[in-house]
Amino acid sequence: MAELRLGPLLRYTDDSCATVWVEASRPCTARVRCSNGAGGTAPTFQVSGHHYALVTVTGLEPGTSPSYEVFLDDTPVWPLPDSPFPPSVIRAPASGDGVRVTFGSCRWAAPPADGKDPVGADALDTLAVRLAADPDAERPDVLLLLGDQVYADETSEETRRWLAGRRDLDRAPGAQVTDYEEYCRLYYESWLDPEIRWLLSTVPSFMIFDDHDIVDDWNTSAAWLADMRATDWWQERLMSGLMSYWVHQHLGNLSPAELADDPTWAAVHATADGTDAVRALAERADADSAPVRFSYRRDFGRVRVVMVDSRAARVLAEDHRAMLDPGEAGWLREQVLSGPGSYDHLLLGTSLPWLLPHLVHDTETWDAALCAGERGTRWARFGEYLRRRADLEHWAAFPRSFADLAAVIAEAGSAPDAPASVCVLSGDVHHGYVARASWPSGGPGIPVVQLTCSPVHNSVPLMMRVGFRLGWSAPARALGRLLARHGRCERPPVTWRKRGGPWFGNQLMTLTLRARAAHLRLERTGPDTALHTVHEAELTAG
Repeated sequence: MAELRLGPLLRYTDDSCATVWVEASRPCTARVRCSNGAGGTAPTFQVSGHHYALVTVTGLEPGTSPSYEVFLDDTPVWPLPDSPFPPSVIRAPASGDGVRVTFGSCRWAAPPADGKDPVGADALDTLAVRLAADPDAERPDVLLLLGDQVYADETSEETRRWLAGRRDLDRAPGAQVTDYEEYCRLYYESWLDPEIRWLLSTVPSFMIFDDHDIVDDWNTSAAWLADMRATDWWQERLMSGLMSYWVHQHLGNLSPAELADDPTWAAVHATADGTDAVRALAERADADSAPVRFSYRRDFGRVRVVMVDSRAARVLAEDHRAMLDPGEAGWLREQVLSGPGSYDHLLLGTSLPWLLPHLVHDTETWDAALCAGERGTRWARFGEYLRRRADLEHWAAFPRSFADLAAVIAEAGSAPDAPASVCVLSGDVHHGYVARASWPSGGPGIPVVQLTCSPVHNSVPLMMRVGFRLGWSAPARALGRLLARHGRCERPPVTWRKRGGPWFGNQLMTLTLRARAAHLRLERTGPDTALHTVHEAELTAG
């Protein structure tokens, strides 16, 4: 008899259909049955000895929220017996509904030792507890998880013990994960958390990777990548990371129509074992990012979300360095500008912040100029050393890409039928803040804001707190201008000012979007493990 190993995760959802992801213990047929008669079935597919299904649920009716059950070969497996949580539901939005988007990043899933959590209460766990206690409470319509869903290079004590039972941890990469099976262990540790498991079963989620899903500072530079490829463990790590990402995260980002057009999805179902097909996808992505796209677009009524891959799509050659390869950059422009007037709010999801504290931005731009040889060979070597030591690889470290993104936003926000707001949603930097952009030479007449929220569950070192607080200060801005002059850096096409933060601790941001109004709320976990509102603001009045 097949058993439910992981899931269910409620992923893509619209007003008539949804997808539900599960992992089973053996080959079987997965079935989802809703209380209103909607449902769907799907056979499992196999990757590296694991069996998964992505069930397309049809027959949903707009404005309804039916509960659902999951069956494997007609055996009921969800909800779990004696579950303390309310029934999982699939909410189909009605026309004209507002959209509530909750987002964050950086969730280290290590279980608390002896009941004590070394990094504080998990913000997603806390959200799940609040929703479970009051099924009628305000809940997100969608979760956007902006990177570092798993930490391949920072494993928990429990996972390290498990790894030690498989191989010698004295050999590189030590207690980091190395292969597909070990990646699966990370997803089990993260998604079998009872609160998270229920939350992801009842609130639709969309995801994108960041560096720790593969390794810290993934794709920092061409020299960094060359050093990694010289090791005897990197290639298998990268292949396994991309394969497990495609299976666990990427598939659920796609609509049923997009899945039907996906050649890897078709190849996986055309054979009894899809491992080779998924590995071939990972190999193509490693060889050349252009043929493989992990970015995607979702429209929630009149809210457009464009999620950008700011890790695997990079061009690292120093003379052509870019955050996005030309095909990806063209795709982004097309998604932002297509259907003018068809959306009221544009949300650009990128794991790495576009707008940083001013000193951090100027330091990264200066370092990029050094690495490009602006001050000679010796300075270039120093620039590469500093880039790696200080993690200088955000949008500011790719100046042309920073300016290109500013230009796309300006064009969208200056059109006659412009949206009411443009929000860039990011994480990565282990604190939260709000910054508003403006264009000295004229630009959008609408709010353009950087909304950064992380971590969901991780530590924030003291030096990071001090550095990011100082990074916004007037003396820091003066120092940044000196660095920019030394690097002969062009002035950025936008200026920005902090409008909130920095906030430290485990946190989530929520955007409530109704018609042309946008409301922001930031909540942070407290010593009582509850979420507390620490900032609210109207981004647009509507």
